[in-house]
Amino acid sequence: MASPEIEALTQALSKLPGLGPRSARRAVLHLLKKREGALAPLLNALMAVEKNLSNCSICGNIDTTNPCAVCADPRRDARALCVVEEVADLWALDRSRLFPGRFHVLGGRLSALEGVRPEDLAIESLVRRIADGGIDEVVLAMNATLEGQTTAHYIAERIERFPIRITQLAHGLPVGGELDYLDEGTLAQALRARRPVA
Repeated sequence: MASPEIEALTQALSKLPGLGPRSARRAVLHLLKKREGALAPLLNALMAVEKNLSNCSICGNIDTTNPCAVCADPRRDARALCVVEEVADLWALDRSRLFPGRFHVLGGRLSALEGVRPEDLAIESLVRRIADGGIDEVVLAMNATLEGQTTAHYIAERIERFPIRITQLAHGLPVGGELDYLDEGTLAQALRARRPVA
């Protein structure tokens, strides 16, 4: 039996993706055994992130700075903009180091079943970014799901009036697949084979 505090820590960790109750107990035991080398640094890192966490006012990324590190990076190609559904998708594509441009996070995807409408997503801010100029290509990097492709089609229609190239990730991604779960090789191939939408 563990104390209420240790049990609360175990319960909190078990709510994280990929950690069930048994894995959470193992993680807690490791943290308790390695107090100086694991628990203290983890606590410090969590407190620093919690204190400074914010959404980027430009792209919607989650970071400890605003604008985020991606938007603030002067090496990024401001003429290329990759539109993704979620922050996890941005992180997956950025991890691949294959897209040199900037990003825009929608905050979800259109879904009639879930009641997600265009005004529930960051589509208007995307249109404003494009209207401000300086963007030559928009890559629609939606997940290969029905909702993802519906969202990509809707966005393509909204931005087709601008003098930009609209592309999307190549098909061949697994149907029903989500970007966050793809390996870098699959992402690399999808980015290289992107094509115009219409």
